[in-house]
Amino acid sequence: MSTASPVDRVLALLQLMLPTRWLSTGMYWLTRRRWTPFKNGFIRIFMRLYSISLEEAEVRDIAQFEHFNAFFTRALRRGARPLAPEPTLLSPVDGTLSQCGSITRGQLIQAKGHKYDCASLLADPALAADFDGGTFATIYLAPYNYHRIHMPTDATLRGWRYVPGRAFSVNARTARAMPRLFARNERLVVVFDTPRGALSMILVGALFVSGIETVWTGPISPPHRRGSPGPMQHLPAARHFARGEEVGRFNMGSTVILVAAPGVLRWSEDLQPGRTVRMGEAIGD
Repeated sequence: MSTASPVDRVLALLQLMLPTRWLSTGMYWLTRRRWTPFKNGFIRIFMRLYSISLEEAEVRDIAQFEHFNAFFTRALRRGARPLAPEPTLLSPVDGTLSQCGSITRGQLIQAKGHKYDCASLLADPALAADFDGGTFATIYLAPYNYHRIHMPTDATLRGWRYVPGRAFSVNARTARAMPRLFARNERLVVVFDTPRGALSMILVGALFVSGIETVWTGPISPPHRRGSPGPMQHLPAARHFARGEEVGRFNMGSTVILVAAPGVLRWSEDLQPGRTVRMGEAIGD
């Protein structure tokens, strides 16, 4: 049974009526204004609102950020996120674990009382079949989190697919109330090959998430497109990523879903919904 409250349901219903793509496009424009008084004021208000410190940041003076988005996607100083010893699987991001578990009969858990199809999430039934019986973890990035995404383990990029969709909020309230949330939102499906088997990272867009980008393509969105999912794309030459290496970033907050083929990994016993994780810490083996 769903744990969504009446307030959760009302807020989810309101989102169905919002022009979410226009709001996200507007946020993209706003977060790239370079007028110094506006940019610095925006950053100061945001830092105060979310109790953000730049102690771990590579750049600690807000005047040095060219716009708000540069501040939001700021790099961390060397050593701020030490990597757990090998061969553990690393958390790819800072965030809060929403759900984790096994992919059973092709389904993942979104929230208590809500399941959704792996085939819908990946927009590829044949690819989803490779992950049936495997494992998944969903990590939510709040606005105050570090927003760069890193590789959980050594892997080679197989390909990626952009999937058009909506831009609903991906916070806990919406996850409890809106069926198939992650399979409805705009997202980027990235597939890697590891020594143990296939691993996919799904970068899910959300309300006010004004851009998803990777280190090999640059910005993927905007524009926030409509229509059918695009084809799986590939680089002309193999691209290997080392454990802990940066692979992409969110311009504003969102969610990363890890999906692994059977036998690729096992989650740590203390990995439970609601737990805070940091990039580089061990979440499985």
